Amino acid sequence: MKFKYQARTKGGELQVGSVEALNRNEATSILSSHELFILSLEEIGRREILGQLLDYFNRVKSKDLMIFTRQFAALMSARVSLGDALKTLENQTINETLRKIVGDVAADVDAGLSLSQSLQKYNRVFSDFYVNMVRSAEVTGRLDESINFLADYIEKQVNLTARIKSALIYPVILLGLFFIVAGVMVVVVFPQIGPIFKEAGVEVPVFTRVLLKGGEFLSSWWWAIFILFGIFGFWGINYFRSNEGKVFRDEIVLRTPVINKLLRQLYVARLAESLGVLIKGGIPIAQAIEITGATVGSAAYTEALAKTANEVRQGELFSRSLAMRGELFPPLVGQMVAIGESTGRLDEMLGRVSSFYTREVETSVNQLVELIQPLLLVVVGLLVGGLFASILIPIYNLAQTF
Repeated sequence: MKFKYQARTKGGELQVGSVEALNRNEATSILSSHELFILSLEEIGRREILGQLLDYFNRVKSKDLMIFTRQFAALMSARVSLGDALKTLENQTINETLRKIVGDVAADVDAGLSLSQSLQKYNRVFSDFYVNMVRSAEVTGRLDESINFLADYIEKQVNLTARIKSALIYPVILLGLFFIVAGVMVVVVFPQIGPIFKEAGVEVPVFTRVLLKGGEFLSSWWWAIFILFGIFGFWGINYFRSNEGKVFRDEIVLRTPVINKLLRQLYVARLAESLGVLIKGGIPIAQAIEITGATVGSAAYTEALAKTANEVRQGELFSRSLAMRGELFPPLVGQMVAIGESTGRLDEMLGRVSSFYTREVETSVNQLVELIQPLLLVVVGLLVGGLFASILIPIYNLAQTF
């Protein structure tokens, strides 16, 4: 069996790799014999579907993480010791998965590990950005400020997502009900009335003929369609989970009209805020760019920022590297970064970029929310009208023959 690991050396250097072993315990022993402190250890290979489903239902939602971080920030601001704060949070946390993780983190801290080292073990819950913010705060001694920033940051992301979801709930329910009704009519009703029109010699519109043929096809071959959907669904899910699939998906989304502008503004606001805070916390700029890329939420931006970090390490100016990727970064970003580089106030300039694009995102979201509901209602209305017209027109023509 092969295991992927993240570990730290005695000197604190992060090491990532894989190890061959008969089981998890043997892999742990091998790594420990090399004087490595294990942060995470996972078996390489496809996990069982049941395990993936259990992980999905037991996952820690962004809202749970937001509440945890907000409570953590309040305790740190009240000057409660780190160990006591974590134990208090363990008792207050409602989500069972997060409660167990907080308990493990508290135990690690009591055993002498730093908070960032313990959090890094649970990278499915605490992102690289979260962990590195905590790590930089441990160096500067401003843990309460960093936790407060993380609480505000996560809350903004949760509120933005909630607003978009709330705008989509009603139209999506209507659209779903339409497809259920349309499916019943096409599969059950149309095959019953189709022979009547044929025997009476009634001419039916083109879209009615399409629906009649579609109903006959679905009635006869529903099992084959079900299998094909299952195969393509399984293939699609696995492909879009791969790095190539994620980049391909994000490139398509970023070229989609209407939402592409909003997403670019959102990603730029997010990366500017994250990068500014990391640089202010003392993280080297190339490393800060990589961390930001891993947490920005878009595979296309992650890939672009990874290339940018390498170019910065080789001596390229950050602003010039951004300017070479104008399809992802608006000219204003490169100009503000260039000013920050020349004045030595890069973190301040990134903060201004973040503020500007955050306001742009709020404006775009408000416009999108106002546009989505009436637009989808019109679409649903047209679909319902077309569906009923496909039945009523042939019935009207049938009545005319008598």
